[in-house]
Amino acid sequence: MPDPSLFRLRVTFCKQGRLALLSHLELARALERAVRRARLPFAVSQGFSPHMKIAFGAALPVGVGGTRELFDLQMTRYVSPERALEALQAASVPDLMVKSCEYIDSHALAASAAFPVSAYRALLSCAPAQLAVPEGVMVIRKKKEKVLRVAEFLVGDMELTGATLAFSLESKPTGSLRPDVLLAACCAQANSDEEDRPLALFVENAEPTLIDTDACGPDNPLRVITITRIGQRPVR
Repeated sequence: MPDPSLFRLRVTFCKQGRLALLSHLELARALERAVRRARLPFAVSQGFSPHMKIAFGAALPVGVGGTRELFDLQMTRYVSPERALEALQAASVPDLMVKSCEYIDSHALAASAAFPVSAYRALLSCAPAQLAVPEGVMVIRKKKEKVLRVAEFLVGDMELTGATLAFSLESKPTGSLRPDVLLAACCAQANSDEEDRPLALFVENAEPTLIDTDACGPDNPLRVITITRIGQRPVR
């Protein structure tokens, strides 16, 4: 149950550069230390092992950056958003910099539940004329293999512009499809023999004039250079 006596601050931050390689647990620890350095009046849970009352948005895979990541911090007294932002920015490093702060209702949904759709931008190693998206992606969960249907998680179309790919994935209550896993499957399929590919759909390069990267080929296989989450939103 939410505590109406506490103030709930939603913080937006970036995760980029070398710090994109942090795991979700390492990210949480780094941000908790930033809150402590900022000397904000954070609330602490009760019980045998007290801890800071902080909740993070949907986790990012290791190596995937984010421009607008979220965490909610519960505080024991009111601090203006401007003052909280200034204190957090002074306590943060550039690649994990806080961008904004705002108060939300104590009964508001957690960020991970309120914004299940994540928009991503990926930079590819070369500019494919078209990109095949597999119908299913094999993953291993709890030591068991499972095939996830891409159509159940992909929101809208994948948009290919030169060597840049934009797409959105929806996180379900039963699980989610990681962007790096999806793109790894796309690259593996694109680099396989033409006649052996079980094509589901094609993403065509709509603006070839924007290509500033060498075309893909046998000597220049398709790889993913970077993946960045550029936004999170509710289901429309």
